[in-house]
Amino acid sequence: MKRVVVGLSGGVDSSVAAFLLKEQGYDVIGLFMKNWHDESVILANECPWIEDSNDAMLVAQKLNIPFQVVDLSAEYKERIVDYMFDEYAAGRTPNPDVLCNREIKFDIFLKTALSLGADYVATGHYCRKDETSVNGKTVYRLLAGKDKNKDQSYFLCQVTQDQLSKALFPIGEMEKSEVREIARAENLVTADKKDSQGLCFVGKISLPDFLQQKLEPKSGKIIEIGAEEMTEVPDTALEEELTVPHHFTSEQGKIVGNHRGAHYFTVGQRKGLNVGGTAKPLFVIGTDVIENVIYTGQGDDHPGLYRKGIRVPAEDIHWVREDLRMTEGEVRRYDVRIRYRQKLVQAELRLRNTTLFVLFDEPQRGVAPGQFVAWYTEDELIGSGVIH
Repeated sequence: MKRVVVGLSGGVDSSVAAFLLKEQGYDVIGLFMKNWHDESVILANECPWIEDSNDAMLVAQKLNIPFQVVDLSAEYKERIVDYMFDEYAAGRTPNPDVLCNREIKFDIFLKTALSLGADYVATGHYCRKDETSVNGKTVYRLLAGKDKNKDQSYFLCQVTQDQLSKALFPIGEMEKSEVREIARAENLVTADKKDSQGLCFVGKISLPDFLQQKLEPKSGKIIEIGAEEMTEVPDTALEEELTVPHHFTSEQGKIVGNHRGAHYFTVGQRKGLNVGGTAKPLFVIGTDVIENVIYTGQGDDHPGLYRKGIRVPAEDIHWVREDLRMTEGEVRRYDVRIRYRQKLVQAELRLRNTTLFVLFDEPQRGVAPGQFVAWYTEDELIGSGVIH
C-alpha cells in the first residue's frame, strides 16, 4: 500500500484531499505545518494557526488517520519571512505563496514526509498532474485545475520535476462546489469554513504591521507624474528598451503628499496614499526606496501603470518542463500571467544574451518587480521567472 502524507491546513480543500486518498486505498497520514509564532500581526479571527490546527486534527480523527503537527517556523522565517523583508526593503514585491510551495511544502515538508516513509505528498491545490514520455524518459506535466475560477497552478510555478514526481493533487479534477458537497456529506468540520487568505499556512496579516517589525516607518514625498510627462517607447524598439521599468526622478511632477515608507507600497496600489482632491484616483506607478519617494499617476489608464514587456535574468528563469528549455536566440509564443487569477494573455518570449524577454501583445497593468511571470501552453504550465 502506497503511503501519502497530506498537508492538512485546516481548510476544506486539504480535508477533502485526505478523504479522497483514503477512499482510493492509500495509507494516509495528516500533517499540519506550524509556520508562525507571532500573533501580533495576524488580523483578529482571520485564520489563526491554533484554530486551523484543531480543525485539521478533528478532520484526521473523523477520517481515522494518524495526525502530527510539525514545527517549521524556523525554516519558514529563514526562507520566506526574511526573504520578504529583503525584497520589500529593495523596493520589490515578493509572492510568498509561490515561495512557500517551492521552499516549504515541496522541499522541507516533502523531506519530512519522506522521512515518515511516504511515497507521495498531497495538497489541496486546484491543479492537476499527468505524465508523458520524452525520448523514453518520464516527464511530469503541471496542469491548470479543472475549476478555472480556483486554478492554483500559478502558485506551483517554481516546482521541479523531482518534486512533481512525488506530488498528488486529489481535488484538481473537481469544482469547488463539489469539494464542499463531499465535505458536507462526510460531516467534516471544515465543510463550510471560508477560504483562508493571506500568507501561506499563516493567515491574513496586516502587511504594514508585519513589515514594521524590521522596516522602520520613514516619511517621504508622494509625487504625481502627469501622463503627458511619460515617454512613449515605440513597438519597434529593442527588447532592452521595451522591457525596462519606468524610471522617474524627483525633478519630475509635483509633490501631492507624504507617506510613511516607500517600501510599504507596490506598483498598481491605490489604497493607503491618503491623498485627496484629484480628478481621478491616484495609483502608485513607481517607488524609489533609495530616495524614499513614491511616484503616482491619476486614473487606472495612466501610461505609467502599463508595461509592454518584462525581463527575467538567467538566474531567475525556471523550467518546470526542463525538456522545453529555450536556447539562445530562440523566440516562442506562450500564454502568460503575471499574478494569480489574472487571465492568461498572449506574449512572445525571446532568449537573448541569457536574459528572457517577455513581450506582451497588449501592455499589462500593474507589473510589480519581484513577482513571478508564468508561461503556459494551453492548460500546461511550462516555466516561470522572477520579474525585473
